[in-house]
Order: sequence, then structure tokens, then C-alpha cells
Amino acid sequence: MIPEELKYTKEHEWVRLLDGGIAEIGITDFAQDQLGDIVYVEVPEIGRKLTKDDTFGVVESVKTVSDVYSPLSGEVIAVNEVLCEDGDSFTPEVINKDAYGEGWIIRIKVADPAEIDTLLDAAAYKAVTEEEG
Repeated sequence: MIPEELKYTKEHEWVRLLDGGIAEIGITDFAQDQLGDIVYVEVPEIGRKLTKDDTFGVVESVKTVSDVYSPLSGEVIAVNEVLCEDGDSFTPEVINKDAYGEGWIIRIKVADPAEIDTLLDAAAYKAVTEEEG
């Protein structure tokens, strides 16, 4: 499942562009499938400034630990509270169930909209997954 309306990276992050120059970021369905059951997600602090390709978090599964990279430069304005260990409803496995919806990780205020053009469309990302698959 590779939604057409999203943008992607070769490192298996997805980007959903929201109103007001905001981007929602998560890991792809392919990535969560490769990782297996997700048990922990490390998220950045709100206000942290990210540069494109910076590591901003970690996803830990029963199989491995994987860094998560920022597909765009910007400032973290929200984190998905259900992924946070100190949250009331800590459920990192939501990424396994709904990677492109409830499983988003962060939202950023995009610093350089031109960087969006460097991301992959759905067809290009599908080719990446077929090579690795």
C-alpha cells in the first residue's frame, strides 16, 4: 500500500503536506512490515529544528532498532502523543496497524518548500520497495 498523495524517501519515510506549510511525517507501511512489531518510538522535542536528512528519532521493534530521518528541514511543532512512553495511551504499535494515518510520528513547519521537490512520488517509491523487497 503506497498512497498516491504522499511523498517518500529512499529511507522509507513518508510526508503528507498539510495546510499552512505543515508536513506530517511517518514511516511507510513497507518499513513497518520489515521492522515487525514496533515496541518503542523515540520522538524529538517540540521546537527542535531539523535539517533535511537529520536523524530525528528511533523506531524499535522486536527485531531491530532503526533511525528515522527528516525528509524536510523545519521546526517540530507536534509529536504523536500515542507514541510517547509517558503518554496516557502509549501504543507505539499503532504504526503497525495504520502507518499512514494514526501512526504519524511528527509534524513540522517546513523551512524550505523547495525541498519537497527532492522527494519521491508513489511510483518512484514503489520501485525502491521492489528493489529491496
